Amino acid sequence: MIPRRIVQIWGGGGEPPLLGRAAATNLRLLNPGYEYRLFDDAGMRAYLDRNFPEYRATFESFPRPIQRYDFFRYLAIYGLGGFYFDFDVLLAESLDGLLGQRCVFPFERLTWTDYLRRRHAMDWEIGNYAFGAVPGHPFLLATIRNCARAQREPAWRDAVTRSLPRLLRDDLAVIYATGPGMASRTLAEYVQDDPVTVLFPPDVRDRGTWGRFGDHGVHLGAGQWRAHGGAWRRRLVAALGRRNESRALARARAAGPTRSVQALRRVPSTQAAEFGTPIDGPLGAAHRQRH
Repeated sequence: MIPRRIVQIWGGGGEPPLLGRAAATNLRLLNPGYEYRLFDDAGMRAYLDRNFPEYRATFESFPRPIQRYDFFRYLAIYGLGGFYFDFDVLLAESLDGLLGQRCVFPFERLTWTDYLRRRHAMDWEIGNYAFGAVPGHPFLLATIRNCARAQREPAWRDAVTRSLPRLLRDDLAVIYATGPGMASRTLAEYVQDDPVTVLFPPDVRDRGTWGRFGDHGVHLGAGQWRAHGGAWRRRLVAALGRRNESRALARARAAGPTRSVQALRRVPSTQAAEFGTPIDGPLGAAHRQRH
């Protein structure tokens, strides 16, 4: 079972805004028997030094804070087990109904990238604003390794967004390097038997169901990490986004309302051989020592 634990991250100093503090209070009140762990910048580095020193250099190499926070959330849940939540997620009910899962992620939205659609028959993506897993789940290990690989191999990283206009590629760079786009790509290539549950809505084509943690909560999508630039750039990015979203919806209509992880066309990357042993190498050794 997933441990009764909630993990959150707040970096950059200070305290979360009022909405974030309210959302965190909501999490804790709905789940009174859960351990609550909040990591600030110093806490993240101390945790890495103690548990995953082999990934400290990778953590520091990310150019933007949000990429470090993305990377750390995978490491924290891989090592500790439990549930991770952004500070803009509001729950409507307890997490107890998800404790029996091995690994659970939310459906995010229909994808804009041709890479996932053509290579993996995957016209959708998962979110990383909220997820849960047992300690040592191999999907999180695969995601951690892919984030590190993206730093080493920019051409491999950028293959996913090559079909998008340059402005959208720039705007979505973080998402497909460490964020939900990277988690989605990893899921498409994931070949382990240890399952990943995706909380699909009844109809993935209904935009009103996007950004929800199943029936358990909703992601408000503040997106404060984005570097929006000038007003003209924001308007152009928004217009390109609407165009790509309309195309994604049009393509999805013929496929019907439902999707499944089992229907993915699994085409592993060249790194997939590493996934054959879910806990190996320095990361696995550190995990075994802790558990």
